[in-house]
Amino acid sequence: MTKIKQAFSDGKAFIPFITCGDPDLETTAKVVKAAAENGADLIELGIPFSDPTAEGPVIQAANIRALNGGVNTDKIFDFVRELRKDITIPLVFMTYANVVFSYGSDKFISLCAEVGIDGLILPDIPFEEKEEFLDICHKYDVALISLIAPTSKDRVGMIAKNAEGFIYLVSSLGVTGVRTEINTELSSIVEVIRENTDIPCAIGFGISTPQQAHDMAAVADGAIVGSAIIKIIEKYGKNSADYVGEYVRSMKKAL
Repeated sequence: MTKIKQAFSDGKAFIPFITCGDPDLETTAKVVKAAAENGADLIELGIPFSDPTAEGPVIQAANIRALNGGVNTDKIFDFVRELRKDITIPLVFMTYANVVFSYGSDKFISLCAEVGIDGLILPDIPFEEKEEFLDICHKYDVALISLIAPTSKDRVGMIAKNAEGFIYLVSSLGVTGVRTEINTELSSIVEVIRENTDIPCAIGFGISTPQQAHDMAAVADGAIVGSAIIKIIEKYGKNSADYVGEYVRSMKKAL
């Protein structure tokens, strides 16, 4: 069993997203540790990028704060290396293709394996164009995690058959951000996924409340939350770890 799959082996998984370096890497370390201690099963670490096309205003602002604070990819690799001295749950990077390209794909993915990153999510790479990353990910045993969206339609089965790590099911059209309602007919998409793979499936985009997390976990294997956590960090800054921990505990309980 892969490390990522283990995150889904003990009930429904709660997956928080945290932008590295917002407001600084020292705070990010405290927030990650608080999330892990309070029930997070896997954590997505965002590498800041100047044009994060999948993100809404909340995570865009976090990217800008982190970049303005001087965070870069090298510092984040060093940060994860230190983080791994205390954190044992799976960690995945979520970033954009240009970050990987500009660093050097082989160098980037080999360092992911070296520092203890278990998977990579690149939301701006369509399924049909992932091959140039896939061989390198296989070379270093880093899962290239696929996204499935409501617009995937006839491609859902194909994407699911080739998925690894876990499937990131996007709950609704548009960018990340808190939503009062999630109206997409997700159960039918999950049904197609189940017919084509036994890889776990987690739903993200728009989830912010315990009730939403509970509802999404009833459909899939876990829930992913980003913007609601980033809002807590934005509000409390360097003192946000305890508040994030409390939030993660409430969401995990709801699952």
